Amino acid sequence: MFWSRRKYRKPQNRQPESPAPMGADRSSVGERRKPVTPVPDRLEEAVEKIKLPLGGSEDLIIRRFHIFGTFPAAVIYFSNMANQAAVNGEIMKSLMYLPAHLNGRELPLQRLKEVILHDALYHSNGKLEEELETLLDGILRGQTVIVVDGLGEGLLLDTAGVTKRSISQPQTEQVIRGAREGFIEQLDTNVALLRYRLPTTDFRITVTKIGRVTQSRVAVCYLEGIANEALVEEVQRRLSAIDTDGILDVGYLEQYIEDNHYSPFPQLQNTERPDKAVANLLEGRVIIMVDGSPFALIAPTVFSQFYQTTEDYSERFVMVSFIRLARLLALAFSLITPSLYVAIISYNPELIPTEFAVAVSGGRAGVPFPSVVEVLIMEASMEVLREATLRLPQQIGGALSIVGVLVIGQAAVAAGFVSPITVVVIALTTIGSFATPAYNAALALRLLRFPLVFLAGMFGLYGVMIGLILIANHMLSLRSFGVPYLSPVVPGNFEGMKDTVMRAPLWSMWRRPAQLHTPNQVRVGEKVQEQLNQPIHNTLDPIKTGNEKWGGDDGISEADHGHSGDLRSD
Repeated sequence: MFWSRRKYRKPQNRQPESPAPMGADRSSVGERRKPVTPVPDRLEEAVEKIKLPLGGSEDLIIRRFHIFGTFPAAVIYFSNMANQAAVNGEIMKSLMYLPAHLNGRELPLQRLKEVILHDALYHSNGKLEEELETLLDGILRGQTVIVVDGLGEGLLLDTAGVTKRSISQPQTEQVIRGAREGFIEQLDTNVALLRYRLPTTDFRITVTKIGRVTQSRVAVCYLEGIANEALVEEVQRRLSAIDTDGILDVGYLEQYIEDNHYSPFPQLQNTERPDKAVANLLEGRVIIMVDGSPFALIAPTVFSQFYQTTEDYSERFVMVSFIRLARLLALAFSLITPSLYVAIISYNPELIPTEFAVAVSGGRAGVPFPSVVEVLIMEASMEVLREATLRLPQQIGGALSIVGVLVIGQAAVAAGFVSPITVVVIALTTIGSFATPAYNAALALRLLRFPLVFLAGMFGLYGVMIGLILIANHMLSLRSFGVPYLSPVVPGNFEGMKDTVMRAPLWSMWRRPAQLHTPNQVRVGEKVQEQLNQPIHNTLDPIKTGNEKWGGDDGISEADHGHSGDLRSD
């Protein structure tokens, strides 16, 4: 039931874009090329052709003036989206007066473009456009357009000044030791956060537009020479096949480009942490971001990534390995504990120790439902309570969770509606699901608990084993851009296993993940291994002094340890 896989067809006449600067002009992805309308030569005609599609909105500003006091022109922008201080100070003021070195000279219309761009304008990001559609798109994105009578072109200036949220700590990926910066909704700011951490010429960004109405900018980021070129081309090919009205979040893209659309398991990882995105870029993965979303997609993704955090690489490997084992134990506990409880209580009570069985039977005395119905009711109640807590305001949600867990649970036991042991099992299961760092992976496990409980209620322990075998078989069939979902465990790879259940020391993980087939496999230099193989020198040992690494020889110091003697005079 989970094995269907979507076939992607290569779209006609849609080629992935080559890497280009963020502000470069690009054709839209998922949109048929519309007929090009040139900018009219006459000023009033050009203003009307721009004003008509925009519908005469109240916030549309059309300011007519004369460039250098001679050439009739008009500046057009949306007051709520453009930085009016930049429009007034950097554009209008600079175009009102002729530059000093041109005073007294005749300025023909043919030279006006050159003088504006190279001599007069106080703005660095401006260009001339001949297409009316490009000017309209720029105005809709907060840019400013200047049209001049007789020029036949429009000047497009980047003055976007939309109010944005400040960079703050990520809310969904909390860490104790790590960066406190998170992505925000503006794509340009998110790209700057990545460039800040990757000051290299190999960092590549390809920006396209997806959405017939929203025209959302989508950025594909990768490191040239590390990311596999075939992977980058496949990501761009799948994105180019999307043809829809709008893309409002990276979650929209995830549902279009994932390999198996009917699997409960996520095949792409999302993050709002720039440091996590950079770490995956260094491994050879591709980052996908959308303008308007504070999350980024990581492709490809394997299952082991969903119980790992960025903090795992900031702490020592022994402690991190212990924490990862605890996470995996909580993951398994949250998945199979309710079904095991139902199977043992309903079909195999002889597996329970006698003293414990007496306590369980005493607690279940008077409960009107069989164990499978009891567990399903409690599981459904916990899901409703969790969703209500999540959607309510933060001040009310905390109080509701305490009331739901303590008061309602205690009242249900006192009324004989459920047994105490069932409340304990469901509570431990819920706590175990909270230990999974990735919300979408935890959601998949929460969903799979229900069919496992059904199978346990129908077939006992055999049903639990059948359910687990089906889940394992499905996970083995999954791929993320061709990468097996359970790699590097299946298929096995020793180097990759150093960063799965347990984490080896950073200096021992000298190769990038083999399943990504990166052109440059080595990420730790040979000198590091040579340095670590040298004997340890205790530089500040109280008995020994000197250090071979710094050109000195080890030796035994004098009895006074080099002190000049007691300097006190009594």
